[in-house]
Amino acid sequence: MKRLSQVCQTPSSPRFSSPKSTSMKPGRTLAVRASLALVAALSIGQSLAVTRGGQMVFGRYADSLFLDPVLNDANLDIWILTNLYDTLLQPTDDGKSVRPGLANAYVVSSDGKTMRLTLRPGIKFADGSPITGADVKFSLDRARNPDNGAWNGLLDSISAVAASGSVVTLTLKHPDPTLPAALATFNAAIMPQKLFNAAPGANDVAKAKAFAEKPVGSGPFVLSEWKRGSYMVLKRNPYYWKKGEDGKALPYLDTVRFEIIPDDNTRILKLQAGEIQGAEFIPLSRVAELRASPKLNMALFPSTKVSQITMNNRPTLKDGTANPLSDVRVRQALNYAVNRDALIALVTFGTGKPMKSFMSSSTPLFDTNQKGYSYDPAKAKALLSAAGYKNGIDVTSLATSGSADDQALLTALQQMWGAVGVRLKIEQIDTATKTARRRANDFQMNTGAWTDDIADPSEITGYYAVYGASQAANTGFKNDTIEKLFVQSQEETSRVKRAGLYRQIQTIYTNAAPTIYLYETPYPVALAKNVKGFIQIPLGNNVFERTSIDK
Repeated sequence: MKRLSQVCQTPSSPRFSSPKSTSMKPGRTLAVRASLALVAALSIGQSLAVTRGGQMVFGRYADSLFLDPVLNDANLDIWILTNLYDTLLQPTDDGKSVRPGLANAYVVSSDGKTMRLTLRPGIKFADGSPITGADVKFSLDRARNPDNGAWNGLLDSISAVAASGSVVTLTLKHPDPTLPAALATFNAAIMPQKLFNAAPGANDVAKAKAFAEKPVGSGPFVLSEWKRGSYMVLKRNPYYWKKGEDGKALPYLDTVRFEIIPDDNTRILKLQAGEIQGAEFIPLSRVAELRASPKLNMALFPSTKVSQITMNNRPTLKDGTANPLSDVRVRQALNYAVNRDALIALVTFGTGKPMKSFMSSSTPLFDTNQKGYSYDPAKAKALLSAAGYKNGIDVTSLATSGSADDQALLTALQQMWGAVGVRLKIEQIDTATKTARRRANDFQMNTGAWTDDIADPSEITGYYAVYGASQAANTGFKNDTIEKLFVQSQEETSRVKRAGLYRQIQTIYTNAAPTIYLYETPYPVALAKNVKGFIQIPLGNNVFERTSIDK
């Protein structure tokens, strides 16, 4: 969220055994690798005799809104962006580290305050123009601009970017253990400076909107056609630098066509009928059924996905009415009134596990001593009474229309919360409207989820627990101690000390209860049997560059 990985059912991306944090150690270099091997455990059987060409039709639950990597915070955009744009470094397929991208090596000075990256020779954008150091400087300067987007904090340690030939030098304000992972994140995508600046518009936002209609990046695909709300077609980038198993340029497919099919059942029916070859966000209630189909591969990809109910913590709502959720006791009560084990059985069909923190248990520096919230209706009633709501409260949650998981979740919560006097109203709206309402802080409660975009806790913490550009995931929550601890965590190079800072942050956040903790789940993706090589990595990225379709 990346990721807010807003609609966040994510595959999410799941937002595994705890990965080690990617740290930037002085003097460390990233070696060039001749081949970028696929992690077999995460792949859907890529055969050695790979088939080239053809089109894959993939069913999405919602359309993208805005294909700019910097001014973005929704998974429905991010998971397309990662196929259009490329970054200096890239996440590994297990989501735990980084590997070479547009840069084939980097080295960090002994004092940790300079990072030097070497660009891969011969790299080009999808229009055939060369990728230069000037493009890298422009892109990183834009991404770290405090006025641009929700993710500039990931690159906040950079004080200056300089380019000379194929070498890009980053001067840092302080050593930054998160920087390699940040440079592998979608908002650090490298963009063509001349093309972006030539786009119509008087400022960055206007130019970004114009450029994003026909974006040009250096990823494996380039946007070919887009009928909003209906479909999107990506065609292979003929200048992509990676090679396949056959020694020829990736991607294997000629095109990927995304059909927008908001209704879960319709996506599944089209997959079963062979009209599409893949579908995301399969309701977990259908997993067993689809696994039994001889025509399909039903995959549960490991993820960093955490599902929660986001609460508006402000004293008044957008319409001016008083908001009982501004009282921490009410927010705690709602958390105690959730039977997570029952939800996991009902909504995830046993595939999930209870959230113990605002971050995934697979996120680096997750505190294993976090307890989350137990199911305690009596304590929930006592807290509501102490807050002055002995007779209960009325609350409203936004839900994604057509989502079986949202419907099952909120129907169950209606019953659980009803037992302690909380009357829940469900407001079903389409994804685009739901996203707009969230961004405008026009909600009381909102179903959502998060998936990490980098192998580090800084991203989700900066989005959910720090006020910043996102206003703490649009909750309005702010805690001065967390703000200070987070700043310290961004400069601390000792993993042990950094873990201690994040332990404090997680504990304070849990006690403040800005959100309703629900569960962690894998990414459910269904594919036709003849689809090979598709993966969704734990950070949520849908990887189509190595996907092929057997004929």
